[in-house]
Amino acid sequence: MTAPKDQHFLVDQRAVRRIAGLIELPGRVVLEIGPGRGALTRALLDRGARVNAVEIDRELIEDLEIIFSDEIEAGRLTLTHGDAARCELPPFDVVVSNLPYSASSKITFRLIDIGFEEAVLMYQAEFARRMIAPAGTPECGRLSIMVQTYCCVERCFDLPPQCFSPKPQVRSTVVRIVPRGPIFPIADRKLYADVVRTLFAHRRKTVRNCLRNSRGLLPPEVAALMLERLPEEILSSRPEALYLEDFATITNVVFE
Repeated sequence: MTAPKDQHFLVDQRAVRRIAGLIELPGRVVLEIGPGRGALTRALLDRGARVNAVEIDRELIEDLEIIFSDEIEAGRLTLTHGDAARCELPPFDVVVSNLPYSASSKITFRLIDIGFEEAVLMYQAEFARRMIAPAGTPECGRLSIMVQTYCCVERCFDLPPQCFSPKPQVRSTVVRIVPRGPIFPIADRKLYADVVRTLFAHRRKTVRNCLRNSRGLLPPEVAALMLERLPEEILSSRPEALYLEDFATITNVVFE
């Protein structure tokens, strides 16, 4: 297991305080992914949280064990060495993390599948823009549809490269995510996720052509049912022009 090459440590203390202040922390168990050198970890502990942190870099884990030895002994902090995209995650109520750019998508989808009370997460600014892009607009994609189906997403603030060491080449954005139930009924969550993945694999094609070319993403009999039962107005549309209700309709038509 190797550390990611895109590690940029948040060093601006004002930014650290702003992130930690976006969520009520006293008495809650916080999952922190990628604690790095512990700047945010310290702020979370100082605000009364119990922190379960997951770090992929073994050397950073060893440094954190020294820096936070008192908190670890007191049971206020646990450190897990692992890749948060695939390792077993410790228990948590909320998530507050500066996510590694390279694993943002995998970790976000995983957290939504697991469930949480609320999350404050920092992403590359472009990634965050795609996440909050409304359905039915050219900027929306698989990320925005899946996140907005199950969560409310609020952009909080941007951070310039000067807040990090080493400085990244891009700006970062902090967002707050609060889970909620889907606005429209979804008969099968796994099939819904497969439908969204299938359509945005060929986002410039019509829904009809996406379904015709869905081998390996959807079972052939499922795609055939959708082609048979869906209205022409959906079949002739491109995925980026669809609304959340349309993705639910495409999924649910199989069960009618």
